[in-house]
Amino acid sequence: MNNSRIKFVFLFLLFASAFLFGTTSLLEQPPESFLGTESQVGWKAAVSTILSPIKIILIGPLLPFINFLHQDPDTPPPFFLVGFAFYWTILALILHYFLSKVKHAS
Repeated sequence: MNNSRIKFVFLFLLFASAFLFGTTSLLEQPPESFLGTESQVGWKAAVSTILSPIKIILIGPLLPFINFLHQDPDTPPPFFLVGFAFYWTILALILHYFLSKVKHAS
């Protein structure tokens, strides 16, 4: 892998985890929830609804994995981090591939 691909994957992992942590702490809702709830303040529900397409892409395919790990109440956090990192690395490599194709096509 060339250096730009590694850098892109690293930055993607960094920003995806910051996005997930930021939206979880700012909106005060679990990462698995995509849309705002009625108990939230109006602006939090609106922001949650606006950000839901991004969260669906970043977390949606991992919901069966998350639900499986939540069966055991003492699941160590590294299992979640490894699952997120594995999926986001694949997602970043696919995105890098398509962006490089678009860049070389023009």
